[in-house]
Amino acid sequence: MNLAEKSQATLDVFSELESETKQFVSESGLGCVSGCGFCCANPRVPASPLEFLPLAFDLYAKGLAESTLASLESSEEGASCVMYKPQSADGKQGFCGNHTKRGMICRLFAASARRTKYGKKDLIICKVLKEEKPEAYLNTSERINKDMDIPLATAFYSRLDEIDQSLCQQFTINEAIAFALELVLRYKFYEEQEVDVIA
Repeated sequence: MNLAEKSQATLDVFSELESETKQFVSESGLGCVSGCGFCCANPRVPASPLEFLPLAFDLYAKGLAESTLASLESSEEGASCVMYKPQSADGKQGFCGNHTKRGMICRLFAASARRTKYGKKDLIICKVLKEEKPEAYLNTSERINKDMDIPLATAFYSRLDEIDQSLCQQFTINEAIAFALELVLRYKFYEEQEVDVIA
């Protein structure tokens, strides 16, 4: 698989996850609070370059790959996700600048579960949702171990692992996006060189 094919395979996994999370959110009532950027403002969110390949290809197609990479390279350590657009002084309110191409971690949060060492499903959720929707949180936490379907984060990460294990290494979110952008810029550079040679 070349880099573009890996990006498409990642999008296929996202598409499947999207249909499962939509069903879960509609049944649980636990969708993210509108305008909340609590998780997005966290610079330590772990992510892999593979999950941001679709974003990197999209930014390249829009002519924004090099400027985004330059912005990442000049940003301070501990800066929030480069795609996050804060709308409040404390940075906790805002929105994603490219929601359709967001990474796996962004798609899983508040819409998936992990298994505890006892095999019980444990909701992956933030304190904002726990506080804003306590009844839905408690009800859902109980139901995911009885009669409510929920995507399992590990299952979807395993699917990405099958596409390219080496690109599934975890970095901070901005490091992962920068890595993906560098890969796409290099890939496109060599792709264009080949076209020139053929021409």
